[in-house]
Amino acid sequence: MLIREATGRDWAAIWPFFRDIVAAGETFTFPAELAQEQARDEAEGWWLLPEPGRTVVAVDEAGVVLGTAKMNRNHMGNGSHIASASYMVAPRCSGRGVGRALCAHTVDWARADGYRAMQFNAVVETNVHAVRLYQSLGFEVIGTLPEGFNHPTDGYVGLHIMHKRL
Repeated sequence: MLIREATGRDWAAIWPFFRDIVAAGETFTFPAELAQEQARDEAEGWWLLPEPGRTVVAVDEAGVVLGTAKMNRNHMGNGSHIASASYMVAPRCSGRGVGRALCAHTVDWARADGYRAMQFNAVVETNVHAVRLYQSLGFEVIGTLPEGFNHPTDGYVGLHIMHKRL
């Protein structure tokens, strides 16, 4: 697997799994009805981020997009030394190490760019695979917003704030 910068040409491969993941409403705080034009728009900042943010794709040897990550400052101004990232893996590629590779890539990016830590603001507590993955890479749950997420089947569940010192 190769992780490289995403381009506008990658959007056609990203959109189908992006749409399905967001519409499922189980892991992201994005609006379930987010339109493709909005999601892609760099000015809106939903996924394809302008500088200084970055968006990457993980591709196989044939160039097929397996997953994607976006990375950015978590806050501006005096909080701009903390990075954040989000990840989406095509469901057909689940369990193949794509998420782990993307997460490790974003941590390396943040460290190389001089960030002091990474923070995830809204990890749905029922997304146990993601929580376990992040913990295995050194992230800690530093707090949970009780009932911060309305899961479509589990009802109101917590949103973890996860942190890793770099």
